[in-house]
Amino acid sequence: MSEAPQPTATASKPSSARVLPALVLAMLAYSVVQTAVVPILPSLAKELNVSGSNITWLMTANLLSAAVLTPLLGRFGDLRGRKPMLMISLAGLIAGSALAVSTHSFTWLVVARVLQGVGGGVLPLAISIVRDELPKEKVTGGVAAISASMGVGSGLGLVATGLLLEHWSYKSIFWMGLVFGLIAAALVAFRVPKDPVTDKEGGADPLGAITLAGWLSALLVAVSQGNEWGWTSNKTLGLFAVAAVVALVWIIIETKVAHPLVDMKMMSRPAVAFTNISGLLIGFGMYGSFMVISNFAQTPAKFTHYGFTATVLHAGVMLLPSAVGSMLAAPVGALLIARRGPRLPLVLGGALGAVAMAYLALRHSAEGDIYTASAVFGLGVGLAYAAMPAYINGAVPIEQSGIANGMNAVLRTVGGAIGTAVMAAILTGDTIKGLPIPLPTLDAYKHAFWTTAAMCLVAAVVPFAIRRIKPAATAAAQSPSPELAKTDA
Repeated sequence: MSEAPQPTATASKPSSARVLPALVLAMLAYSVVQTAVVPILPSLAKELNVSGSNITWLMTANLLSAAVLTPLLGRFGDLRGRKPMLMISLAGLIAGSALAVSTHSFTWLVVARVLQGVGGGVLPLAISIVRDELPKEKVTGGVAAISASMGVGSGLGLVATGLLLEHWSYKSIFWMGLVFGLIAAALVAFRVPKDPVTDKEGGADPLGAITLAGWLSALLVAVSQGNEWGWTSNKTLGLFAVAAVVALVWIIIETKVAHPLVDMKMMSRPAVAFTNISGLLIGFGMYGSFMVISNFAQTPAKFTHYGFTATVLHAGVMLLPSAVGSMLAAPVGALLIARRGPRLPLVLGGALGAVAMAYLALRHSAEGDIYTASAVFGLGVGLAYAAMPAYINGAVPIEQSGIANGMNAVLRTVGGAIGTAVMAAILTGDTIKGLPIPLPTLDAYKHAFWTTAAMCLVAAVVPFAIRRIKPAATAAAQSPSPELAKTDA
């Protein structure tokens, strides 16, 4: 599969030094906000006087909002322009952060997290803007930098949370999101030009949007609450059934309407379909590993004879190498894509993730083991995330870039929700008896590490199902053409 077809460079193209930092910062702002609350959920439950099961809605609400709104914002970007929709995404993130700063109510904090989820549209919109606006030779590196920023921001968010809590209250975390969002919005407003690429022949698909929101909502609530309700409870199984039925209805609608929200023919192209599967699996690995490693590091060693009795800050620092690895992966991934196509970095990404988690399953007695595995895993995530847009952009016309990358972002989010739920189920399913608080056994953590490694390994194998295109063909794919759909058959 060749890399993204990109617009021909002209003298009117803005420089990457002007546009790219604004888009990268926007992506960092969203990814930091999304993961920053993860390590403090237990302390937030005490602070807000809510149960441990209810506090998870601060993540569930955010994931659900992002999953539903990301493809919609991506599609509206295709129809009405990417910059206006990007500003709306950032406005949602800012409004949510401002509300979180101003309230002490758990209910309003959940609403704030829903608003922050609007920021999920940043990823597909920023990728589309890079594809539209940057000179041809800068597109691959720009897309890689934005996509890898998701892993960088997630790692930095965990560190920043611990650092802020050392000196201030949990409100400081939302202040951080507000400041990041305001700076990103200002840079986008003044540095990103109004994009000329719109799908003038497209139209709205309200029924498709409603059914997409319906099955995603049912699926994510079932996955997120399965541990609390029980995986075989009537509520959980009922929501899974609703998700399956509504998803089928959604597919039928999208194949019948004149202007579908999501073109099913586009989604079924091998380069898109298999890349989305890899995105689901890598999302599972990234979010699942963050949760497991953070919990493992914070486990009090005097009770369990494993773990490091780390503070939230210390646990975040242990995950900092993952952010550094993702940062280094962006230029490396862009170079590999330019020379060999996107398959190699996507395969390497999954393989490195599997190696990192397998390493932790075998070696976990020293802090150096955590730092090493975190760095390798971050490098893998960064390579994989850099490669996915290249595969997708190479398989879809430019007017479908927003929705195609939006659906890939949705599947990463869904994979993350499934990953955290599965990891939680593994850890709570095997606990040490006789302790004042339930703590997982060491075997439970080993099983969690091996499970994450297995998912990443499958993600490394999936790209081989996509037909390989010689690098020489990349140049021919730099501009959209009627033959585009044939390149990934």
